[in-house]
Formats: sequence, C-alpha cells, structure tokens
Amino acid sequence: MGVYLNPGPYKFQEARRAKIYVDKSGLLNYTNEILGTPQKYICVSRPRRFGKSMAADMLSAYYDRTVTESTLFDGLAIAQSPVYRQYLHQYDVIKVNMQEFLSESADMAGVLALLRKSLLWEILAEYSDVNYFDRTNLTRTLNDLFVQRQVRFVIIIDEWDAIFREYPHDTQAQRQYLDFLRDWLKDKSYVALAYMTGILPIKKYGTHSALNMFSEFSMESPGQLAPYVGFTETEVSALCHQYQVDVATCRSWYDGYQFPIREEKCLHIYNPNSIVQLMRNGRFEDYWNQTETYEALQIYIDMNYDGLRDAIVRMLAGDEITLQTGSFQNDMTSFANADDVLTLLVHLGYLSYNPDTQQAFIPNREIMKEFVTATTASQPWDEVVRAVQHSQQLLEATWQEDAESVAAYIEQAHLETSHLQYNDENALAYTVSLAYYAARQYYTLIRELPTGKGFADLAFIPLASAADKSALLVELKWNQSAHTAIEQIRAKQYPEALRSYQGNLLLVGVNYDKKTRQHTCRIEEG
Repeated sequence: MGVYLNPGPYKFQEARRAKIYVDKSGLLNYTNEILGTPQKYICVSRPRRFGKSMAADMLSAYYDRTVTESTLFDGLAIAQSPVYRQYLHQYDVIKVNMQEFLSESADMAGVLALLRKSLLWEILAEYSDVNYFDRTNLTRTLNDLFVQRQVRFVIIIDEWDAIFREYPHDTQAQRQYLDFLRDWLKDKSYVALAYMTGILPIKKYGTHSALNMFSEFSMESPGQLAPYVGFTETEVSALCHQYQVDVATCRSWYDGYQFPIREEKCLHIYNPNSIVQLMRNGRFEDYWNQTETYEALQIYIDMNYDGLRDAIVRMLAGDEITLQTGSFQNDMTSFANADDVLTLLVHLGYLSYNPDTQQAFIPNREIMKEFVTATTASQPWDEVVRAVQHSQQLLEATWQEDAESVAAYIEQAHLETSHLQYNDENALAYTVSLAYYAARQYYTLIRELPTGKGFADLAFIPLASAADKSALLVELKWNQSAHTAIEQIRAKQYPEALRSYQGNLLLVGVNYDKKTRQHTCRIEEG
C-alpha cells in the first residue's frame, strides 16, 4: 500500500462514514463492463464540488488489490451485481491528483519529472525482483511488469485538466503534458482501465488529438453516466424527507441540471455540495459562492462578443437560448464567439444545457444569485442591476393590487433593458420576468403554464415557505389592452390550472402599446 500505488480504502471509508452519504456505486457497473476492452478510457468532466474526487476514491477502493476490508461495499448498489466480486480488489491501482504535482513544481518539465519519479519509487519497491530494461522509464517499467508478471493497472487521474487551468496560454506546456499522457496510456496492454476527472473535456485542444482514445462524459453530454453527475431527484427527495426539508423549495433553489436519457424524458440533477450543505445547515442559501467567487463568472459575462449580453439578460429573465457548442475548443481562452463563452459556462456549471433541444438556461435560484452578484459588481450591467433592485417594490405593488405602480415599474424595467429587441409578446415576457426577479424567493415561476385551454404566460406558485402569499397569473398583451388580458384569463379558465392551490389568487393583465410606448396594467382577484 502506497501514496499513489494502491492507496487503500481510507478516503472512501471517510465518505461512507459521513453523516450524509449517497450511494453512487452503480458507476462501477459501467467501469466493470468496459474494463479490459477498447472502451477502457473514460474522461468524466464536471464542475467543482460535483463529487469527482469521491467517485475517484470509490473506484480506487473497489479495484485496489491490497484492500482487505470485505464489507466496504456491502449494502451498496454494486453489491447486487452478478460480477461484483469478480472485479473486487483484483488490480493494482495508480491514483494521482495532478493539482498536487502542479503545486510542487515550477514548470511542466518539473511536473512530469516529479510524477514519474513518484510512481517509479513505489512501483520498483513493490516489484523489486522484476528484470527491468530501464528503471528510469515509467512506460517501459510498466510494460516489463505486464510482460513478466501480467500486472495490469487501473489508472485514475483526478484533476487531469489542472494543467490547462494553471497554464491557460502555454500551448507548449499543454502539448508536452498531452504527449506524456499519450505515451503513458495509449495502446498499452498494462492499462486495464484509465479514468480521468476534470472540469474540462479533452476532445479538442487545437489540432492536437493525443488523447482521442478517451470517451468523454461531460456536462454538455453525460451519456449513460448522467445519474452519477450529481444527486438525482429521487435521491434529493429522500434526503428532504429524512431532514424535513420542503421539496418544492429545494427544487427551486438547487434543481435545474437536466439530461435527456433513454429511460426517462429528462433526468434532473442537483449539485451534491449544495444539497449536503442544505441538509446539514437547514437553511436555503447560496452555497456555490463557498467554492467559487463571483469574479470567476464575471470575467466571462463581461466579454465583448456580439449577442452575449442579450443572451445573459434573456436567461436572467428565465428564458432558454439556442446554443451551438461545436466550435468550443475545450479551454478557457480560445473563444471565437458568444457561444464559446456560454459553452464554457455550461462546463463550469453556471448554465444547464439540453443536447436534444440545444437550449441553455440558468439552472436554479442559487446560480441565478451568482449571475446577479456578478452583474452587480460590473458597471456594464447597471441597467440590469436597477431592474433587479426595483423588483421587490414591483412585487409589493402587485400584492397591494396597485396596477398603476406595477405598470410604472414594468415601464422602468423596459427602459433599463431596452437593448433587447422589444417588438412582441415574447420580448415583453423577458422584461416582465426580469422585473419580477425578487419573486423567486417566494414563488416557483412557470413560463407558458398549460391550462387545458391555452397557456398562461406567467404563473407564480407560492413556495411552502411563502404560503401566505397570493398566487399570480400574468397574461401579456401587445397593442391590445390590460382588460383584454384579464378577460382572456377568465374566458379560458386559466385559474383551473391552479385548482389544487387553496390560497388567494391574483390575475394580472399587462399590455404594451407600441404607438404610445406605454405599459398598462389591471389586477383582479381570481
């Protein structure tokens, strides 16, 4: 048992001993399936604090031949597999975290020299009686072990992309690192499984395709590993029940990463760190900012690319935007257009992306707060900040049925976001949604609520923590009248869609007159 060679079960034991542990051992079913096949190369990329290292620790503890604790995986999903014991503790494991080697080295040559020396030190000590061709050559040494002893390795590289984040502009260092990984891993018989984790996928770095043998599972396309990206809806609901946390409020705060999969229409995934913090602390808060500062987001949304600001404003208003991800070079510097910037935000976890519809959106209230904080600290976003600041007054005016003030606040929000193309009901919906930003702390906001006889433009359903608030049905009109909007709500029986809701209901009609460039509002009780 060593530091890097067969590191033992200790880190995974810590995870299992935690007060909150969610079983993700089903991932081992997939790795067992591809182990020792041409598909044995996997790169899993996720944002920070999405459980990448815990999964790496689990794989290491499962395959490590030096682990003697037979009950470590008892009661977990993998224990139900018919091949569970066939692969349990059957391999030598090499597990490294690249961030560690970066921290101890001055340049890329130093990183790779330290990595080689560290691994050879333990491998040669463990297998001292093998006849090695060159004891200073890592690849040759592992080849000799396979030929003479048939030793095969499960190689786990955590934070594989740390080099690309630490040396974002040093293409020579990046290529040197990729060439090392290719020489170490590609087409090597001693590799039973290569599992890499990081924030960025590895498919494209210029024209260099040193690691084209890897299958990628990313936030853009997690494939069959989607259930292991984070906590699922079922897992979070069980935790909410156990810790007496309101499921609907939890959903509005932390849900939103949505992945189409075969078995279900869409799999909903939550950030594991945020859910664990919620259960431990019992408070709905923005836990994201404990692992990432708002400046990390601000850098990207302030970039000067055509269409970027419009896309951000639309998503702040709750809209989904079409996103083309094909030109993204999988790094943090090579941007050609707004889509490249937004695709990076998908990989960083600031946006959710549906590959079936090619739509991106801000996933939940927690991340929405990150966007608002980032815009608040940046002068180019002053108009958005003012709209957000006025949103509480708008909400208060709505509750008080002060239609004149509501129209005035929406009018102001329109002026402050006038760089949006404001020429139809859809654009009006962006303005109204952004103007009602403060409502997110009290309501679940639903755009285009199906009612059976049409779609209500906006519906605000009170959260359990705001049960004393009135539900809102908002209908928008363009060059008609606010009265017409209210009539449509009643004529099409939109309130019937909320028949299970027992509290007060307000009907809000908003109209924009293109000639006078004025908003009008009418509010009635439902």
